[in-house]
Amino acid sequence: MSAGSSAAVVDLDDGDGLLAADREGLLRAAAMAGAQVRATAAALDEGLLEPLRSGQPPRTVIWLAGRGAAETAGAVLAAAFGAGVAAPIVTVSEAPPWIGALDVLVVAGDDPADPALVSAAATGVRRGARVVVVAPYEGPLRDATAGRAVVLAPRLWVPDDFGLSRYLASGLAILQVIDPALRVDLGGLADELDAEALRNSAGRDLFTNPAKALAERISGRDVVFAGDNATTLALARHGAAVLLRVAQETVAAVGLGDVLVALRAGFGAPGAGGHESSLFHDEELDGPLPRRVRTFVLTTDAERPTVSSRVSGYDDVDVVTAEDVPDGPEPTAVASAGRGIEQQLAKLAVRLEMTAVYLRLVRG
Repeated sequence: MSAGSSAAVVDLDDGDGLLAADREGLLRAAAMAGAQVRATAAALDEGLLEPLRSGQPPRTVIWLAGRGAAETAGAVLAAAFGAGVAAPIVTVSEAPPWIGALDVLVVAGDDPADPALVSAAATGVRRGARVVVVAPYEGPLRDATAGRAVVLAPRLWVPDDFGLSRYLASGLAILQVIDPALRVDLGGLADELDAEALRNSAGRDLFTNPAKALAERISGRDVVFAGDNATTLALARHGAAVLLRVAQETVAAVGLGDVLVALRAGFGAPGAGGHESSLFHDEELDGPLPRRVRTFVLTTDAERPTVSSRVSGYDDVDVVTAEDVPDGPEPTAVASAGRGIEQQLAKLAVRLEMTAVYLRLVRG
């Protein structure tokens, strides 16, 4: 089956063709999410984060990142775990003026020469905060902290487009050291992401490959990613960013409420007069119809019933969870038991990243 676009020159079911087109190793990079998480788990087991441990929780956990996957990870962590840990999580792009010895500052990014990261790290150590560097520890960033920071530098290099899982794992490792009541199985998360990457591998056919199926549904359409809360909205924005950066596809990312308002106003109709007028459309006389719009609502297992009821009755709206597999059974509470929200979000992120890669590769 083709990717559904006249511009496509590689078939989504042509595994050898996809691998041959992947001259930049994008599929391998996207499939390394599990390995990145496992490397972070190893750093945790080695005790690298022990200097963060204290008898009292910090006043705040400050996640500082200016852009890209690091910024998205902070938004996801704050939204998904902010209400459940002993200290509030604050996401910022520069060091706040009130930072002090009672705070934990996480400096996250992919550029050790980024002035915002370097300045924030220097401010944090100068004021006695516990500073964690989740970035390459070299150059100006290393000079600014001079051995006075906890370092979670990447042990495996991948392009920052595919670094969200590492940032999430680093954040989860930090949070469970700060708050022993929070327990996250990073090894189990790594296994889940490895399984997701295998499920989406080039050799799997479209009917059993969630990423290929998603690429098929996106191709040739205008697309909107939507989230129903701060967590899934951050994930939707990550999906839109990675499709733009990797696949050069323009995708909107908005809240579900905005989508519903637009749908009630006729958003996404195939023609100005709706379906009936499109039946009598003559491209030679009337010109081409605008591309149809498809909306993908990203959600978790717990929220799926509510989200599904809200979009019921609308065409071209798909509800997507981590457990959706083409031609597979509908997700159930039993099937999803034991899978934490961190696993669901990380699996969806990997799926979106691999979808972006396939959309890039079908162009050859």
